Amino acid sequence: MPDNLAERRVANAVRTGGISAGPIYDAVLRTAALHARGDVLDFGAGSGTVAAQMADIPAVTSVTAADLAPAAGEASPSKVRWVQADLNEALPLPAASFDLVVAVEIIEHLENPRAVAREWKRLLRPGGTLVMSTPNVECIRSLLALWFRGHFLPFTEPWYPAHITALTAADVHRVLTEAGFLDVQVGYTGHGRIPKLAVTWQQLSFGALRGRRYSDNLVAIARVP
Repeated sequence: MPDNLAERRVANAVRTGGISAGPIYDAVLRTAALHARGDVLDFGAGSGTVAAQMADIPAVTSVTAADLAPAAGEASPSKVRWVQADLNEALPLPAASFDLVVAVEIIEHLENPRAVAREWKRLLRPGGTLVMSTPNVECIRSLLALWFRGHFLPFTEPWYPAHITALTAADVHRVLTEAGFLDVQVGYTGHGRIPKLAVTWQQLSFGALRGRRYSDNLVAIARVP
């Protein structure tokens, strides 16, 4: 069992395999595909799922996948360049290298969201696009955990210490705006589990219940001037 916090975070990442839930990938990829062109960075690539799918889009010239873990899973060496690095630090890549940055469920793992947002802006070319997702701490399920357990659900055990930075939709908007992004828009996956049950709000309501209170994750898009 790792002793220090950094080792525990790495161990958790290895244990989960860097894989997010399907509805999160679906929501992010729907948005990212609309802006996928040129050079793409999958920031926090995990298993390489997003990197592999970005590489299959004809308008995409190259895909770079960056993660703390080594290349694994779906990332194809023939299509995807893998950069192994601590994402709390600046990546060893030149400024203005990418037309699109995709960051799926990673900002909550990192220590300084504002520094991360500034790094995303540094890496994007003028006119480039960021698409990111993170747990929605304002959904009913998470707010109930805050009330009864003292913290937002995705930031209690067993997610902690992998999940360390909780952001509301307003926080995401502030972080990206303060980093210099424009046209920041925050939406939701439209997929959220009912507390203590193995069904979703959407299944219960035949799709009627969506949005902030009924989605476990949010998705934001923004652009560089």
